[in-house]
Amino acid sequence: MAFLCLGNVAATLAAELQYTLSMPEPHTHYFKVEADLSGANKKYIDFTMPVWAPGSYLVREFAKNVENFEATDKSGKSLRAEKIDKNTWRVYSNKADAVHVSYDVYAFEISVRTSFLDASHGYANGTSTFMYPEGYEKTAGTLVVKPYQGWDKVSTGLKSTGKFTYTFPNYDILADSPLEIGNHPVYEFTTNGVKHEVAMYGGGNYDPERLMADMQKVTEEAGKVIGELPVDRYVFIVHNLDHGGGGLEHLNSTTLETSRWNYGTEAGYNGFLSLVAHEYFHLWNVKRLRPLALGPFDYNQENYTDMLWVSEGITSYYDDLIVRRAGFITPQRYLDIVASSISNVENTPGNKVQTVAESSYDAWIKYYRRNENSNNAEVSYYTKGGVMGHLLNMDIMRSTKGEKSLDDVMRYMYNRYYKQLKRGYTQAEFQEGVEKIAGHSMDDFFRDYVNGTKTPDYSAYFNAAGLKLVNENADRNVPGWGAATAASDGKVLVRAVNRGSSAWEGGLNVNDEIIAINGYRIDNNDLSRILSEHNIGDKLEVLVARDGKLVTLQVPLLKDKTIRYHFEEVASPTALQQEIFNKWLYIKNS
Repeated sequence: MAFLCLGNVAATLAAELQYTLSMPEPHTHYFKVEADLSGANKKYIDFTMPVWAPGSYLVREFAKNVENFEATDKSGKSLRAEKIDKNTWRVYSNKADAVHVSYDVYAFEISVRTSFLDASHGYANGTSTFMYPEGYEKTAGTLVVKPYQGWDKVSTGLKSTGKFTYTFPNYDILADSPLEIGNHPVYEFTTNGVKHEVAMYGGGNYDPERLMADMQKVTEEAGKVIGELPVDRYVFIVHNLDHGGGGLEHLNSTTLETSRWNYGTEAGYNGFLSLVAHEYFHLWNVKRLRPLALGPFDYNQENYTDMLWVSEGITSYYDDLIVRRAGFITPQRYLDIVASSISNVENTPGNKVQTVAESSYDAWIKYYRRNENSNNAEVSYYTKGGVMGHLLNMDIMRSTKGEKSLDDVMRYMYNRYYKQLKRGYTQAEFQEGVEKIAGHSMDDFFRDYVNGTKTPDYSAYFNAAGLKLVNENADRNVPGWGAATAASDGKVLVRAVNRGSSAWEGGLNVNDEIIAINGYRIDNNDLSRILSEHNIGDKLEVLVARDGKLVTLQVPLLKDKTIRYHFEEVASPTALQQEIFNKWLYIKNS
């Protein structure tokens, strides 16, 4: 068995692989992909298109965009090819020394996780563009890009060996190195001796000089968390669109999507810097320090982990914190952001239904497939994971008297699992890492808050920094409604109903058209007025149209339980509490 394995490796190493990416008619939205494999000498070779993009946990079925698959030998003679499953094409090569395949990819979905091509530019994500020959995933190769006539820029994290020619050590790297192709401006800055390139597509109201200086500050602060920058070059691909947002991390690059007019306001500008911080911090958390399941990747199916609350949530904890550390937001603004995140979690009914570990595991079937009931059944591993990061940080700072923080956990985990063991970690191992830094058992924390839905005593945690979390609505005795509505063609339509709310208890359904309340026709602006005129315990007679039928509902008005948190300083904070507060928020003693 060992001998056979070595033989397969030898065959793989002997093979040579080259891809060519062209776009002869970009206005039609089709990339043309060619793959040349030599040295295989097999009866048949299977070419497979991935079904998902690492970092975006949903099976997207990229093979749906493939057309005109063809195969030939080196003389140009056609080889028989057939599709053997949803994303695999089998080429009967009859031990030919060289096999050439070509196919077209329809690319017209502009997002950070898909590919896009039009008359203005091309954006190619590896997993939605390049098939891989099965058994040759570890084969090094070359990519030749043929930009459309008149386009003179290609931005990618791949190593260049000549104009528009790049090399990759294996398929994972090719798949993880998106390409921006066109005539976009490219700006540069240097962080810790490493050149950072910023490809800006789509224009916008940004000041390049200011933006590069500020991105440099953000990346510098991000690098201080772990203490090393594990790349010799980094590429930001920024898509400035009419509206949109998001990002996707890669090994030495990232793609960011934002509104082109976001840079003109303080909130929009700082929001973009937070996005920069988030995706850049993935350099360490996810792309190197990773859960066991997230690498090596299986591109054919879901890769399950219950640790996305660390991979994404802890990264969310760091994004605004890094922006604060870089000096772009005030301590008070940062505290408001933290309080808002906690309010968001506690106002989500699904927080009492789904644990943050379950949210991670079920990302494949839930997070990217939200429906009208998702708020009642799910919690975001991004938002709640970030909140867990705050609680862990406060616990560590309290138990170590401010000497250590969550930064120390991330450094320990990075050095232990990425650098020393060269593998991913499990939830138990992450807990062990926290315990090592905190100096005490974290069994209760992981049982109650990670694998359970118990509500934390937030003030008990933030007391370490001399703060308490106060609910502004605690003494607010007003009725709540609990249904999201929207006006459409003069109709008031129900779009969502919150579990346990007045609307929920009264039987209001999504898609109901609310016609009248207490005998009077209403429009969408009347709901807040009607609620203000009634008390908790009152009942509203609500007439709705449901699937063409008129239905009368008796809706009991329950107390509005919406939480709105803010931080307040405890009376007479101790010197240690003040020290922890200052260390956490990067406030220098005067």
